[in-house]
Amino acid sequence: MNNENDQITRARIWKVIGASSVGTMIEWYDFYIFGSLAPIIAPLFYPPENQTFAYIAYLATFAVGFVVRPFGALFFGRIGDVVGRKYAFLVTLLIMGGATAAVGLLPTYSQIGIAAPIILLVIRVLQGLALGGEYGGAAVYVAEHVPDERRGFYTSFIQITATLGLFLSLVVILVTQNLLTADQFAGKIGAIGGWRIPFLISIFLVAISLYIRLQMRESPIFEHIKTAGMTSSNPLVEAFTKWENLKRVLISLFGATAGQAVVWYTGQFYALFYLQSILNVNTTSANYIIAIALLLGMPFFVVFGALSDRYVTRFGRRRPWIVAGTVMNLAGLVGLAMFP
Repeated sequence: MNNENDQITRARIWKVIGASSVGTMIEWYDFYIFGSLAPIIAPLFYPPENQTFAYIAYLATFAVGFVVRPFGALFFGRIGDVVGRKYAFLVTLLIMGGATAAVGLLPTYSQIGIAAPIILLVIRVLQGLALGGEYGGAAVYVAEHVPDERRGFYTSFIQITATLGLFLSLVVILVTQNLLTADQFAGKIGAIGGWRIPFLISIFLVAISLYIRLQMRESPIFEHIKTAGMTSSNPLVEAFTKWENLKRVLISLFGATAGQAVVWYTGQFYALFYLQSILNVNTTSANYIIAIALLLGMPFFVVFGALSDRYVTRFGRRRPWIVAGTVMNLAGLVGLAMFP
């Protein structure tokens, strides 16, 4: 009986991971498709007289999504604590999918003038808010379902979703580019630019994820906390006005998240932009290079997640993380020195 219960538990865990990962991957796809097509669509939404300005303005618009992400995490995290993780997931998914589809339908600068970049900025804000609430919520949701001694392994699949979302965006772009000519994809020929197709595909991906997530249940830990009346009535006040809690927030933000985020986005997303816009590598070739690199790197999320479980009793999770972070940043410096 115990073995049967263990199998049922494992089956549910994988169902939870699958449902959480698919939705989060699609949200990352929506988030990254915006940046992956920067060289193609940046000139379309900003004054065409200065291409350099168009790139800078477009990247600034892309950056806005990162600026508002913490606010999305706070807002939707609060909803997740009060109403439930499942409902927070559904809201963020709908916002992200709707915003991405809106980019695919948005008229360009030549059609509606200055309104185009303004609307694009608003859409980007919505994407950032949605992703802020989605990514952390998915990790918490999975962590609340899995045993402590396997937490690193199981939650590593959520960490894969960011890379997988970028990989999926590149695959969709490559397929679309191969089906169309360069002028058709850029919108120079035909009634609709082919670059819009990856954005509109988001509608179908979101519909699939929405169906999957409607089958999800709240985590046992959350149900227990809510039933026992142990939820915090003012989590934001407790997190930011009590020094002990605020100290943990600041250490987590600047000691853990900030450094790895810079290396991650530089090595994966900015590398794509650098290849296309600075080194003038053919767009399709650059997409292939980054897509292959992402595919080769993804398994290591799971490998090191599992290793963190294996050595947690001896070293804890902090020491392996510090070593890995140091190696990661040194690799970034080497890359910077090789490609100034």
